[in-house]
Amino acid sequence: MKTVITYGTFDLFHIGHLNLLKNLSTLGDKLIVAISTDEFNELKGKTTVIPYKQRSEIVNAIQYVDMVIPEYNWEQKPSDIKENNIDIFAIGDDWKGKFDFLTDICEVLYLPRTQGISSSELKKHVKENFQ
Repeated sequence: MKTVITYGTFDLFHIGHLNLLKNLSTLGDKLIVAISTDEFNELKGKTTVIPYKQRSEIVNAIQYVDMVIPEYNWEQKPSDIKENNIDIFAIGDDWKGKFDFLTDICEVLYLPRTQGISSSELKKHVKENFQ
């Protein structure tokens, strides 16, 4: 059995998120999604529109997702990988090279993002057009 993990904020859930989760689900038998908590996003300088509890419920309801866990900090990835017997760590290619240090404990894949859509761009669009 192959287990895949990914990490993200998953704010303002959109087709890019769905495409990522769908593609990741084809890489293994089980997909775990680690979602950044509100507190962790705050430390990263990010503000979410949707609170962690709701974001995790939304992602957990997606048919491609088997399990959701909280992401509290950058450093937890190696322990998450070991504790959950992860075979593949996968994330969007905007992070290319940032997680290569994990290759000694699992396969690391950087997947192409869905062009033309991101939560940051959605927030920017709303702010510019609906104030």
